[in-house]
Amino acid sequence: MRKLNPDHIAAVASRVNACPYFRLLSMEIVSLEPSRSLLKATIQEKHLQPYGIVHGGVYSSLIDAASFWASYTEIEDPLALTTVEMKLNYLAPATGGVFMAEGKVVKTGKTICLSEALISHQDGRLLAHGTTTMMVLESLQLEGQSGLPPKFLD
Repeated sequence: MRKLNPDHIAAVASRVNACPYFRLLSMEIVSLEPSRSLLKATIQEKHLQPYGIVHGGVYSSLIDAASFWASYTEIEDPLALTTVEMKLNYLAPATGGVFMAEGKVVKTGKTICLSEALISHQDGRLLAHGTTTMMVLESLQLEGQSGLPPKFLD
């Protein structure tokens, strides 16, 4: 397995964490390692649906993002990914706190990647599990990608 460049990972996490969607959901990349990701979302009133529990879309976004960024650590530069299918099991409701989403690669191929993610509450409860299938693309780029340090140390 190729060694990730910590400078690249720090630059990517900084850009992703500052993107409008991540800020909207109060979601952030905590760490990226080979085949793994860890994301955090601090739950606020804006995340709640009318019954006072966290909206399923928040779970879905975290599963998608954690799976995506785990797979990102394995694909070649400057390739990108887009989600083509996701399966999500909601396992428990929550009304607040901090959610941690752990992404893990199941299989990386030349054109398709499969990853999974688990969401846990800060109190240790397992809240959701999902799998995500992503297509590898040459036609997408992370904003400012040309200015990033190399992804891998060779």
